[in-house]
Amino acid sequence: MCGRYAASRRPEDLAGIFEIEKWEPEETLEPDYNVAPTKEVYAVLDRPLKDADDPRPVRQLRTLKWGLVPSWSKTPEGGARMINARAETVHEKPSYRRAFASRRCILPADGYYEWVTGKQERDLEVEGKKKRPRKQPYFVTPADGSVFAMAALYEFWRDRTLPDDHPRAWWVTCSVITTEAETSPLAVAPAEGPHALAEIHPRMPLMLTPDRWDAWLDPSRTDPEDLRGLLAPPPPGLMRAYPVTTAVSNVRNNGPELLKELAAPEEGTLF
Repeated sequence: MCGRYAASRRPEDLAGIFEIEKWEPEETLEPDYNVAPTKEVYAVLDRPLKDADDPRPVRQLRTLKWGLVPSWSKTPEGGARMINARAETVHEKPSYRRAFASRRCILPADGYYEWVTGKQERDLEVEGKKKRPRKQPYFVTPADGSVFAMAALYEFWRDRTLPDDHPRAWWVTCSVITTEAETSPLAVAPAEGPHALAEIHPRMPLMLTPDRWDAWLDPSRTDPEDLRGLLAPPPPGLMRAYPVTTAVSNVRNNGPELLKELAAPEEGTLF
């Protein structure tokens, strides 16, 4: 799954990476090293400009809320639960299928966090001596330092309790697509700990390599069977993972120190 990630790149950097034509300076977000559900996040998408005469899709950098609210939903309350969509079923699930057909985007990230229950903690849990095992967070990121481009969907939701001219009359929300985690060896693995992503968690965000960005963002591609071909996992051996401080487990903590690699898992959380 993807429940937390880091995103520190500036809009001007993302504009160069994704060849973005339009972004609003007033929507600039601060670097976020502990992105959690319901936060505002950057999304790259292709869409005609609002009120423009030219119907051509324009590549834009937009800020969306993480946690998709389907257009038909009566309230936005379920959005915090709909942060991930499974690649295997996204084309058929009522909450996602329309967005999958025409409203796809990319969420740029440095990488994502995932938590592993240490062996000592698991043993105590099995023995009934500990009910809430302490988990060791790992940061997963491209080994070459490139952007982690997560496949995602976005949707519009109209709050009918507000007038048309109200600034919060429309919500734009998103969900990350996940796939089965790789079982092949990591490009760089920690000395102590997991040597494959599947040893950390059975799911992972679907990372799109640059050769798929244009096709994924193209709103003219609407055939679900054609689009499902873009959901194939990236080539193996592109990722590295390393242990980071358990401070990241508290969403109030935020800063580049959360990405610092630990020499070994923290005491009590050994893999």
